[in-house]
Amino acid sequence: MSAVRARFGSGNLVTAAITADGTDGGKIDAADYADAAQYVNWYNVMTYDFFGGFAPQGPTAPHSPLNSYTGIPTPGFHGDSGIQKLKSKGVPASKLLLGIPFYGRGWTGVTQAAPGGTATGPAPGPFEEGVEDYKVLKTRCPSTGTVAGTAYAHCGNQWWGYDTPSTIGGKMRYSKNQGLGGAFLWELSGDTTNGGLIKAVKNGLG
Repeated sequence: MSAVRARFGSGNLVTAAITADGTDGGKIDAADYADAAQYVNWYNVMTYDFFGGFAPQGPTAPHSPLNSYTGIPTPGFHGDSGIQKLKSKGVPASKLLLGIPFYGRGWTGVTQAAPGGTATGPAPGPFEEGVEDYKVLKTRCPSTGTVAGTAYAHCGNQWWGYDTPSTIGGKMRYSKNQGLGGAFLWELSGDTTNGGLIKAVKNGLG
């Protein structure tokens, strides 16, 4: 990061998308993010993709939980854990951006509506198995509940976890309360045509 900053100078942005793995001995512990922070304008903390159809039999779990919850498959796999770990290592909060996914991750063969159910495999998706845009899920598999600051949906035999304008609003309040630099998203084409999600990010940070 020092070399990148030296090459591009102080007038250009140097950023990095980084892990949100806040577990002991996890990926945040594998690199010196605190020392490198002096060279970056901000870190995009990827507070999503914690769980998904890449574990084909489940248990079902929302892929972008902000907080822990009873029954979370991997303790420490939630956004707040990663943010707190980075802050505890000395990364300035103002250089941390909270990641917001504009897509869901899901399973098929699920009978249990609440998180923690078993599945037979990842749900079908147009890009990769178990992944679908919010703009599609919003109407095809509407949210049926919330947990840990994000939403989930059970429709037919499918189960999806994704963020909604409401849960994004909560995450933006968290970002402001923690003194974070803001938020970033992946990625814009997953939003509705009227920009429901990105408006929630903007309004929440306003």
